[in-house]
Amino acid sequence: PCGECGARTTWDPDADALSCEFCGSTTPVPRAAGEIVEHALEEAGSAARGLGLETRTADCETCGARVAFGDTATAAACVFCSSSSVLARASNRNALRPESLIPLDIGRAEVERSFRRWVAGLWFRPSALKRLKRFDAVGVYVPYWTFDARVRSAWSADSGTYYWTTEVVPVFVRGKLRLRTRRVRKVRWRPAHGRREDAYDDHLVNASSGIPDELARKLGGFDTAALVPYRPEYLAGFHAEEYRLDLEQGWEQAQQALAAQQRARCAGDVPGDTYRDLRADHGFDRVHWKHVLLPIWSLTYRHRDKAYTVLVHGQTGRVHGRAPWSWVKLLLVLPLAVALVLAVAAAILSTSL
Repeated sequence: PCGECGARTTWDPDADALSCEFCGSTTPVPRAAGEIVEHALEEAGSAARGLGLETRTADCETCGARVAFGDTATAAACVFCSSSSVLARASNRNALRPESLIPLDIGRAEVERSFRRWVAGLWFRPSALKRLKRFDAVGVYVPYWTFDARVRSAWSADSGTYYWTTEVVPVFVRGKLRLRTRRVRKVRWRPAHGRREDAYDDHLVNASSGIPDELARKLGGFDTAALVPYRPEYLAGFHAEEYRLDLEQGWEQAQQALAAQQRARCAGDVPGDTYRDLRADHGFDRVHWKHVLLPIWSLTYRHRDKAYTVLVHGQTGRVHGRAPWSWVKLLLVLPLAVALVLAVAAAILSTSL
């Protein structure tokens, strides 16, 4: 509640503080208090649970997202896919509590400007999109796991060094057989082996159902140096998705990703010009994790009675989303594209002749 009038306050990304909906006064939330907590992998059983405030959740039957919202709010549609197939349920109070988060730093006005710039840059889309008057933007904190680990690797491979030889080959020149020489690249193979040790910090694993991994990659990564200790105040007036990928599954994904990165580093250690039959064994220790919430804006607009969702990165402002095609524009440009392809093909054919 507001310290001035007692009305409800919500997190204001523009003011970087709690803002009163009634009198407009602001209450700073100190970011320097506390420290970013990390847990050893075996300590999951003793970690804090729940979000630390009263919430309800809505399950989306279309994309599988489970989003928590304030006890006075309602959820008529999914914030990620705009589906109306959502079911209200009680929040999972036993879910691991986030240790830290990146506060929403981009306000609604900047979200609208980013969306307008995105629409203006779209090709072959209906011109009506640029004249949209109404759209709904919802701030959402998306769940991630982060992992720190030390990885020790032992590798072996065949190291290849290039060398050149000259060979005589028969060729036909104007119907007659002739002998020509050519340089041929060959590889001299030798066995090689080695070891390396690397430390990984804050490797992110997406634990969301609403934002698939492919979409998360298109939105771009997050700067985890901006993480602050978790406080429920940052969630006031916004939504927070509950993780669907649990800690154990998250660590399995992290191991696979780190092993792939480590294998690439081992490949770089193989001497010579190329390699084959690379084998690498990896050992993980000093593993620590934390559950974090990362900010996005989910924006839904309608065009010809169909809903479209656009996501705005809550830290960088990067935009990615769906938009309808304008078949009129496509049909107008199609003859020009066909003519251009035919002209290029004709130029290539005439050059070869």
